Amino acid sequence: MIVRFVLTEKSLRLAERENKITIIVPRNATKKEIRDYVEKTYNVKVENVNTLITMTGEKKAYVKLTSEYNAYDLLGRLGLV
Repeated sequence: MIVRFVLTEKSLRLAERENKITIIVPRNATKKEIRDYVEKTYNVKVENVNTLITMTGEKKAYVKLTSEYNAYDLLGRLGLV
């Protein structure tokens, strides 16, 4: 379901300040599917999912985790930070 994680300065700042992870997903993925996949795969609770289509045609999802979970810690557990 996840094509790749986005690890830019902006996405890491969002992880630290707003508790959001930024991912690229398949273009046909719905917000509900993204939410369910992230919750099941990474054992976290998702508060909100926002999506957009980038200028290159990829679908980007901003996934906000609930306050019990830390997005930066999740990225660290996955070995991305």
